[in-house]
Amino acid sequence: MSELRLHLGGMEPKPGWTIVNIQPGPGVDIVADITDLSGIPAASAAEVYASHVLEHVHYDRLRDVIGGIWRVLVPGGTLMISVPDLPTLCRLYLDPRLGLHDRFQVMNMMFGGHADAYDIHHVGLEEALLRALLQEAGFRRIRRVDSFGLFNDQSERRFLDQPISLNLRAQRSSA
Repeated sequence: MSELRLHLGGMEPKPGWTIVNIQPGPGVDIVADITDLSGIPAASAAEVYASHVLEHVHYDRLRDVIGGIWRVLVPGGTLMISVPDLPTLCRLYLDPRLGLHDRFQVMNMMFGGHADAYDIHHVGLEEALLRALLQEAGFRRIRRVDSFGLFNDQSERRFLDQPISLNLRAQRSSA
């Protein structure tokens, strides 16, 4: 049996990747909430990719979600995680050159689009906080990257020529 490559919150099919999403869809392989990954066997995923999903989790569940991701990764497995970078979005919002329309776009990136019950951001994240949560869960070799180059998603988004995402790559420790 080959190891899984999980795309949490994804919709875009890609060969070799299993899409896990809270909502069913044409490309979704597993319908599940990321706050409960118990249906995925422990140490079964070589890679987990989670782009712009962690902010949809209530702050009091962040540790559980990150721990669940650690549990499904094989020792030495890789997590690629992308979230809206709150400091960048705050700077953009406060830019005096922005008009009303642009400010609302930035607010959408900060708080979610509210298109449905799942499109709401419950937490804002920045690098030091996310690193601390990852380290606490047992992730090591955490490094910021400009791009993962895997999917055409929010991790690559730019607004007024500014990347709006915090992209981190981390490895599951063996313990």
